[in-house]
Amino acid sequence: MSKVKVALVQMSCTANKAENLAKAIEKTREAAAKGAQIVCLQELFTSLYFCDVEDYANFGLAESIPGPSTDALQAVAAELGVVVIASLFEKRAQGLYHNTTAVIDADGSYLGKYRKMHIPDDPAFYEKFYFTPGDLGYKVWKTRFATFGVLICWDQWYPEAARITSLMGAEILFYPTAIGWATSQDEATNTEQYNAWQTIQRSHAVANGVHVISVNRVGLEQNGAMQFWGGSFVSNPFGTVLYKASHHHEEVTVVEIDTAKTDQYRTHWPFLRDRRIDSYQPITKRYLDGD
Repeated sequence: MSKVKVALVQMSCTANKAENLAKAIEKTREAAAKGAQIVCLQELFTSLYFCDVEDYANFGLAESIPGPSTDALQAVAAELGVVVIASLFEKRAQGLYHNTTAVIDADGSYLGKYRKMHIPDDPAFYEKFYFTPGDLGYKVWKTRFATFGVLICWDQWYPEAARITSLMGAEILFYPTAIGWATSQDEATNTEQYNAWQTIQRSHAVANGVHVISVNRVGLEQNGAMQFWGGSFVSNPFGTVLYKASHHHEEVTVVEIDTAKTDQYRTHWPFLRDRRIDSYQPITKRYLDGD
């Protein structure tokens, strides 16, 4: 099967965890009704984006994986016959937390999880306070409908992550995301930031010859100081945008992609063939300053 219908669930969230999970399930049902086979939910969809502050109380939002949210989603996946990609706040042990995505197959089985490798620390994005960097490595899952890899938000900016996941056999790269603009920011800066965000991910599609699907949250948060910019999109293996969501509205959109395009693009643009793997050792250095 090379043609697969993927759903992007772009939604706003509230401070009520149960309400957000119920909403995500409702939208998964909506996606399935539209013919979706793989449903991707946005980063940390069961809560507001809480990393705008360093607050110990927010650790109470975390849960085990597998756990309550994956249990609920497994039941829905089995009922609807869809694959679900679910980004959650994982409590691994007392005092040890990760930003983690669970993958559930279309029969409801839990296939495993990916823990976010690259953890940012910026104003209003204080993720290093909450999340331990991933230690499971990069992951690829063979599901009923496609073989894909999942990377999370800040991972989007790193070509190494996309390359390794693609080399492991991913036909599609999914990026659950939570990124936005400060509402005090000017429109030119907003446009530049969104374009950079989309361009770097489209470049991963081109360099690796795979479809890229990025699913972002939307809505005002942080007492109106942050507008999560939505703009979820699908890129084909040569960087063409097949679909782009709005910046301000919730959307559940199903896009059919053809993973057989990977062979076509990789054959005509043989970047993998011409890689000089014998020359790449310096990439393992932090910086080439002689030290």
